[in-house]
Amino acid sequence: MATAYIVDAFRTAGGRRNGRLAGVHPVDLAAASLDALITRTGVDPAAVEDVIMGCVTQAGQQAGQVGRNSVLASKLLPQSTPAVTIDRQCGSSQQAIQFAAQAVMSGVQDVVIAAGIESMTRVPMGTSAMFHMKEGLGHYKSPGLEAKYPGVMWSQFMGAEMIVKKHGFTKDDLDRFALTSHQRAIAATKAGAFADEIVPIDIETPDGPAQHTVDEGIRWDATLESIAGVKLLQEGGALTAASSSQICDGSSAALVVSEAALKRYNLTPMARIHTLTVTAGDPVIMLEEPLFATDKALARAGLSIGDIDLYEVNEAFASVPMAWLKHTGADPERLNVNGGAIALGHPLGASGTKLMSTLLHALKARGGKYGLQTMCEGGGVANVTIVEMV
Repeated sequence: MATAYIVDAFRTAGGRRNGRLAGVHPVDLAAASLDALITRTGVDPAAVEDVIMGCVTQAGQQAGQVGRNSVLASKLLPQSTPAVTIDRQCGSSQQAIQFAAQAVMSGVQDVVIAAGIESMTRVPMGTSAMFHMKEGLGHYKSPGLEAKYPGVMWSQFMGAEMIVKKHGFTKDDLDRFALTSHQRAIAATKAGAFADEIVPIDIETPDGPAQHTVDEGIRWDATLESIAGVKLLQEGGALTAASSSQICDGSSAALVVSEAALKRYNLTPMARIHTLTVTAGDPVIMLEEPLFATDKALARAGLSIGDIDLYEVNEAFASVPMAWLKHTGADPERLNVNGGAIALGHPLGASGTKLMSTLLHALKARGGKYGLQTMCEGGGVANVTIVEMV
């Protein structure tokens, strides 16, 4: 089987809801990451055989095959470049990486871009379902699904709270984890750790044209007291907005190629794809599946958790990576070392390639060998991708 390599991966700095990226159409925001990837890797744009783009809320400005529209809006990719848009919920663009790798490993394609986009300002989360329900056009829960799961309303918030109770976490535990996310993001930003992975985006501000280059969600003055003071998401629960991922606008992209393409286009890879895994489990607790997906991925890879130098576990809610740490026995000092979605934001369909860009650049900076990325996803699904630096 052929080997799939990641040449590089880039992301935009996160934009808060109604923040600095609110004025950028999601198609153009995605196109900016695609163009940055082409420019910085130096790959021939005509060599790109497919663009696989993750996007969760495919409605409004993200409707009409946003992946293809982003290619057409690109300044560098020719209109002959095909594209597809996929939805595996929060793991959409991580799945894009895995689909791209599968295409390369099978020998079907040599140069594929995996990417993601989500403007949660312009296309609010849930729009694709809520709009139709409000208009009386039906509900996604079918009679057959209701028969199997009677009375169950799928809720990531409820799933996250179920994890809190199951694993015995306290609100103080969650708040302290959230504070660490901000502290690490602050330290990484001040140290310039994100400089090589962030794509500058031209924006308009009240003071004139500018470039967006710093993650907007970081709370620079965060303290345990300020985080602890945020109101609960639900009565009797433990999670708050401060211990949950931030609504975010952003895009990201990664270039996945074969060994033949490395030689043909004189490309230098950052890493090879070592292991690809996706699993599914309980759709009610929903967000716990990364724990079990990691077990399967490590067994398939022939590695232990101690062999992995850095982990990126999406901070959808603080309880998810905390449960993952408890289950795997992983070293917390290797987890989300530059902060996570609690501080940096979670642009849904863009988060998969966003986390991969952070993982690869952090491994490079630290001289690490193996990295593991996993995401909790709606429906009780989880992806795990293990990479090996080269």
